[in-house]
Amino acid sequence: MRHVTPSCATLLAVLRRVALLLLLGSCSLATHAQSLNCNGKFANPITDICWSCVFPISLGGTPIITAGQEDTSNPSGLLCTCGPVVGLKIGFWEPVRRVDVTRVPYCFVSLGGVKIDPGIRAPEGEIRQQQDLTKQSRYQVHWYLDPILFWLEVLLDFSCLETGSFDVAYLTEIDPTWNDDELTMLLNPETFLFGNPIAQAACAGDCVLSSAGFGSNALFWCAGCNGSIYPFNGHVQAHISHVQASSLLVQRMTAKLHREGLMWGTSGGDALCGPTIQPVMDKSQYKFQMLYPIPETAKINGRCCQPYGRTTAIWGAGKSYPYKGEDFSYMVFRKKNCCLGVLP
Repeated sequence: MRHVTPSCATLLAVLRRVALLLLLGSCSLATHAQSLNCNGKFANPITDICWSCVFPISLGGTPIITAGQEDTSNPSGLLCTCGPVVGLKIGFWEPVRRVDVTRVPYCFVSLGGVKIDPGIRAPEGEIRQQQDLTKQSRYQVHWYLDPILFWLEVLLDFSCLETGSFDVAYLTEIDPTWNDDELTMLLNPETFLFGNPIAQAACAGDCVLSSAGFGSNALFWCAGCNGSIYPFNGHVQAHISHVQASSLLVQRMTAKLHREGLMWGTSGGDALCGPTIQPVMDKSQYKFQMLYPIPETAKINGRCCQPYGRTTAIWGAGKSYPYKGEDFSYMVFRKKNCCLGVLP
C-alpha cells in the first residue's frame, strides 16, 4: 500500500477544496448568467398604451377635454402668431419617447427582448446590499424616438405633432459617463452640491408635491419620491424597489438629455412656435406609463400614467416579479403647447 506523507495529504485536501470551490463558482456564475437573460415584449399600440394620458386637451387657456387627467397651466388667450401665420393655441400631452431600463447590456426590452453584441463591453446591472442594510443598484438605459401619434397616422394634417419614425436614439452602454461616478462628477460638478444630506432632505417636499400633482422645478435636483436626479448615470444610491429604481432612471435620463441639448422644452408660451433650449429639465412637462413587464393600463383614481417624481408605492405595486419581470419599458408623454395655424 502506497504511503502518503502528511504534507502530500494536506496538499491533496487543499486541491480537493479548491476544485470544489471552482465547481461551486462555475455553478453560481451559470445561475447568474441564466438569471440575466434578455426579456421583453413588443408593446401593442392599441391595448398596452394608456391613451387617456394624451388628455387634457386645451384651447387657449381653457381645457376642452380633461378625461379626469392632470394638467399644467396653458398660455392664456386664444389666438397666436408665428411669423406670418395666425393660429390657435393648442395644448395636449404627446407620447414621444420610449425608454428601456435593463440589467442586461444591449438587451432591447421594447423590441421583444432582442440582445445584440456590438463588441463593446458594458457592466451588467446589479443590486448590492450595503453594510447599513440599504441597497444600491445599477442599470443600463435605452432611449427611443417614438412619435407614435405621427406614425400611426392618428391625426392627419396636424402640424403640432412631432414627426419621424421609431428609432433607437441613445444607448448608455457606449456612454463612458454612465458607468463611472467620478467621470460623471467631473463633467457635472454641480453633483457635489446636491449630494449632501440638506439638499436631499429638501426632496421630501418635492415628493409630496409630485404625489399630489406635479413636482417643483425649484427643486430641480430631486426626482420626487424616487430619489435624486444626480448623478447623471445608472447608479441608484437608494434602491427601494425595481419599479422605483427604474422610474428614477427614466427621469434621470430625461434630465441628462436636456443637459446635453438633446431634449428641448415644448410647453409654455415660449414654445408655441417651436421647441426651446432647456438645459434644466422642466419636470412638470412629463408624465410616463409602464409598458413592460405589466402594461399600466388599469386606472388608479381615473389615471394610468403619473408625473415625474410620484411615489411608486401605489401604482407600482405588483408591477415587477422575479426572472422575467426585472427589466422595464416605459412610454414618456410630453406636454405640448403649439400654435396651430389656421390662416397662412
